[in-house]
Amino acid sequence: MGREAKALNSIVQYQEQLISLINKQAVVDGDHPTRIPSLNIIRQSAAGEPIHTVYEPSICVIVQGAKMATLAGNRFPFDATSYLIASVHLPIIGQVIQAETESPFLCIQISFQLEEIINLLNTTPLQNPTKTAAPSGLVLNETTPQLLEAITRLVGLLDTPEDIEPLSPLILREILYRVVKSKQGGHIVKFAKNGSNVNRIAEAIQMIYRDFKEPLRVEELAEQVHMSTSSFHQHFKNVTAMTPLQYQKMLRLQEARNLLLTETTEAADAGFQVGYESPTQFNREYARLFGLPPKTDVARFQKSLEK
Repeated sequence: MGREAKALNSIVQYQEQLISLINKQAVVDGDHPTRIPSLNIIRQSAAGEPIHTVYEPSICVIVQGAKMATLAGNRFPFDATSYLIASVHLPIIGQVIQAETESPFLCIQISFQLEEIINLLNTTPLQNPTKTAAPSGLVLNETTPQLLEAITRLVGLLDTPEDIEPLSPLILREILYRVVKSKQGGHIVKFAKNGSNVNRIAEAIQMIYRDFKEPLRVEELAEQVHMSTSSFHQHFKNVTAMTPLQYQKMLRLQEARNLLLTETTEAADAGFQVGYESPTQFNREYARLFGLPPKTDVARFQKSLEK
């Protein structure tokens, strides 16, 4: 058996183990937080509608099924042969495109902080990390047996809770090491490199994400992260595929929709809560993003839950 065939065989074996482990932890559809704070399990038994959400810095590894992630019109289809890396907070449209009752969509999401990557690089120097021309905040990477083996051990800890505290930090560090060393690892390395342009963009993204309800003055933000306005715009778009104001708008509208769907909030109030001063502008931009005005969109969503 050749090297590639052995690797593929190992991947299939680890995926089978993970399916068994996940089925014990996630017996119904939905997002399932675990006793390991950075580990989340997602299960879905049928292909679904596009869902607007914000990905935090994380890796998303599909064990079974397939999904489409869309960032500012750029599509990232991935399945059990690849995984998604988000290096910064990004407003994403996610859609499960392959799932059945007998073989549900199963996904493992492992979140991380850039500080963890920085610490890893400081204590474990990597030889010749993969070079990337223009680092993107969202990339696809090839699934490997080494990564799946470490993830299998991490999920396996859920069966022995007493082992989580001493062992999970070690395995999580190993997983990040595998990701950083991978073909697309150079993207994360650049985000973690102190003083690099994309590191400054990551800092700016964190500021916008934290204060998205407040007015955004791009020139002041660029100055805060020690970049010229023109350079800031260029690198911000390389990372997020949108301008700073478009990024803020996506965060605002997604949060407004969450308020409308989970609370008894009027559209105008939701708009004000996320930073809009004009109800007319809020309704117009909401409809442009979600396809319907706020009230109609909420009614459609609630009706879909009754099916």
